[in-house]
Amino acid sequence: MWKQSLQSKRIASSAFGGIAMTGEMEAFFIEDKMERVKVGVIGVGHLGEHHTRVYSGLPQAELVGIYDLDIEKAKNRAEKYQTRHFDEIDKLLQKVEAISLVVPTSSHYNTAKKVLSQGIHILIEKPITETVEQAEELIRIAKARNLILQVGHIERFNPALKAIQNFKLAPRFIESHRLSSFQERGTDVAVILDLMIHDLDLILYLVKEKVKSIEASAVSVITDMEDIANARITFENGCVANVTTSRVSARPMRKLRIFQKNVYVSLDLLEKTAEIYRLVEAEDNETAVQKTVIGQIPVNRAGKTIIYEKPQMEKGDMLTTELSSFLESVATKTPPPVTGVQAKEALKLALDIREKASLHFHKFK
Repeated sequence: MWKQSLQSKRIASSAFGGIAMTGEMEAFFIEDKMERVKVGVIGVGHLGEHHTRVYSGLPQAELVGIYDLDIEKAKNRAEKYQTRHFDEIDKLLQKVEAISLVVPTSSHYNTAKKVLSQGIHILIEKPITETVEQAEELIRIAKARNLILQVGHIERFNPALKAIQNFKLAPRFIESHRLSSFQERGTDVAVILDLMIHDLDLILYLVKEKVKSIEASAVSVITDMEDIANARITFENGCVANVTTSRVSARPMRKLRIFQKNVYVSLDLLEKTAEIYRLVEAEDNETAVQKTVIGQIPVNRAGKTIIYEKPQMEKGDMLTTELSSFLESVATKTPPPVTGVQAKEALKLALDIREKASLHFHKFK
């Protein structure tokens, strides 16, 4: 009964694969007195602390404890969020049924393999692993043991993306800009794997076609790896995506623009807003020139007009929605919103872009 009801709510409220735990769902969970998911967090740095904070407040989660190589940090976080710190990772794994893995990318594969091999569901922060082969092995282990493997591509849960769920999208051209000021955190990987991969995941999810060709270039400004990168991706159906990413920008920006026949969609993923422009039949077909919010329709397009819409955004924190979806998948044994296979495809595309960009890679010294 609970599983069927929760699944029906998931279908009704999902948007591009993400759900928000509503008050009704929380009440349902509590009233039916279902056991909470026993969950732990491995890695409690900047992002790992946020995982800990969110789990500590979710009614469907029992935050069993946390682990970090920095014992003092783990102790402080445990005290702050009223949970337990473990001085050994195996001791934590003996107590939980699900784990959030929030450690440097270089540690994803070995740690995730340990977690999955002990029969524990896992959410891995992006990118899933360092290599496609590592990702494929984790996917095989999870499938063989019937475990949930979700990956933290958090933009799938952005309200701006959810707002366009009712529009039939068939992109012909996509342009994305993801710009950020420099922060030392996250520089253990190139900007393509740190920031651009967010947009690559979204683009693959929207286009749903195989990649035909890639052109790319990148430059290093501060680190020894790519700090600014651009890629032009052509898909087999003719859709083109132009993707720009920088972590040395003066002003932050996270925008995704989608162009298709008679429709233009502008998403501001930072501000969490969406704007939609649609070319439709005008009410007054005799008017030769129609004035619109973006100018005028030319004479040879008489009878058409452009409708502007700004959908209302859902309220809610993206990380809370993401972690709630993970717990729901664990509780109901249903596929997660962002699967290991999808994350592997985003990783493969990112690595292919890095390889192409290496041919035109420049360092500013």
